[in-house]
Parts: sequence; C-alpha cells; structure tokens
Amino acid sequence: MRLQGCGTALVTPMKPDGELDLPALKALVEWQIAEGIHFLVPCGTTGEAVTLSPDERVEVVKTVVGVAKGRLKVVAGATSNDTRLAIEETKRMAAAGADYILSATPYYNKPTMEGLYRHFGAVADAGGKPVVLYNVPGRTSVNMDAATTLRLAARQGIAAVKEASGNLGQIMDIIKGRPEGFSVLSGDDGFALAVVALGGDGLISVASNEVPGPMAKLIGAGLKGDYAAARKLHYQLLTLMNTNFIESSPIPVKWALHAMGKISEGIRLPLVSLSEARRPALIAALKEAGVAGLR
Repeated sequence: MRLQGCGTALVTPMKPDGELDLPALKALVEWQIAEGIHFLVPCGTTGEAVTLSPDERVEVVKTVVGVAKGRLKVVAGATSNDTRLAIEETKRMAAAGADYILSATPYYNKPTMEGLYRHFGAVADAGGKPVVLYNVPGRTSVNMDAATTLRLAARQGIAAVKEASGNLGQIMDIIKGRPEGFSVLSGDDGFALAVVALGGDGLISVASNEVPGPMAKLIGAGLKGDYAAARKLHYQLLTLMNTNFIESSPIPVKWALHAMGKISEGIRLPLVSLSEARRPALIAALKEAGVAGLR
C-alpha cells in the first residue's frame, strides 16, 4: 500500500532552556491524531533533528510511537552525510518502533547521482523498514534528479519520495515513471495540491503542526478529486504556508505553536526565537487560517 495523505513534520517541543519537553510532545501528538492527521514524521528538519543527540532522537521517536499506539504510521527521520552513520541511525529508528524511515540526501558532501544511489541503497538494505527518500536541495545543496529517484524506486525497501525540489517538471517525471506502490509526496505545503492533482499521494507538511485538521482535509479532498473544496482550503491556508518560512524553519512554526499555547518558546542554537518584528505577520496568517485563542 502506498503511503498517502497528509503527514506532519513534527516540531520537537523544548523547554525554555532547550531541553526536551516530552509531556508537550505527547499532548501535541494526541491533538494531531484527534484532528485527523494521516501520519506523523518526527525527527526531520522541522523537528531540529540535527541538534538532537542520538539518544534524544530515539527518545522522541519512542514517545511518538508510544502515543500513536498503531493508530497511524510513524515516519522517523534518520539522516547523515556519512553513509555508515545513516545506516546506524536507520537501525536505531527502526528499533524505536518507526514504521518508515525518512532519509534525506547527504548534505555538504555534494555526492554524484551514483553516490546517492549507492548511499540510499545501503540504507534500504540495512534498515529493515521501508525508506522514504527526501530530496531537499535547499538544505543539502544537491538535487536528486528524477532518473535517480526512479532507479531507487525500483529497489526493494524504498517506498516513497518526499520531493522538495520545487521543480514540478521533475516531480511529474517521477509520478509518470514510478513503479506501482511507490508514493510521491510533496515536501512543500504550497505545492501539495498541484502534486496531488498531478497524481501524487500527499504531503509531509510544516503547516499541519498548526492546522492539522484543515491540512488533512485539503489533501483528502484532493485525493478524492474534489478540487473545489481543496482549492478553497489551499487559498485559506496559503498565507500561513508562506509565512512559516519568513525565517528559517522551524523558527516560525515553533513560535506559532507557542502563541497557540501548545508548546513553550524553547528552540536550540544556532536557531533563535522568531524576531519580534515578524510576529504580527505570523499572528495575522494564523487568524486567516482560522486559528483562534492566540495568546
């Protein structure tokens, strides 16, 4: 079965001193499930995985899996620019109970397409859980082209791609050429409806941290072919989708959740809390999206 729907790229709640806030994480996951989100993605970029220790990442994933209790799938981030470490991280996330592994293209090294193919092949062979490839050149400085994604899609153990290249032509090539059962998920909130309309399977979302119900309904409507309903939700939420990136993500979305009373303002250096000058714009975007009770 394809991985479909709207998954939340979960933030990692932290106390003001930057330590993990597991009670807040548990409450956030319960709220996400109650709102109808389709799957959860802890320890990705939005979850500040790069500044969590290996033990903390395991603790976060175990917490999410424990709260989910099989009610929905958990896709755990497990990325490194060292293939050996990526394999080790993948094994840890699998042992923590994740249903899928989200593995991003290695950053900084700038590998060739052959290097990417061998890297992800090694991860898929070693992990024991289906892998979701994550192509995010804006973060990693390497774009995995459609031919390489399709080459990997043919391998056993590779289930999907989260495509955040911003290149609809590339995404269409992947959708057109993919094997049966391989999921194509948007990695950009603003592109999600287009990707679904073109035959894709859904979205791994930042905005669904703040508005899980509406984002799940948007993707659900698109997958059913109800484009009138999907477009209405898309444009209602578009300002929030864009405003979540007025500073480096997850800075805005974490501050928004703080303003909603869901988490504290904790975030880890080198990231800092949203600048005061940009807070009114985010509050306005949340209100436009239908969020009430802001503090």
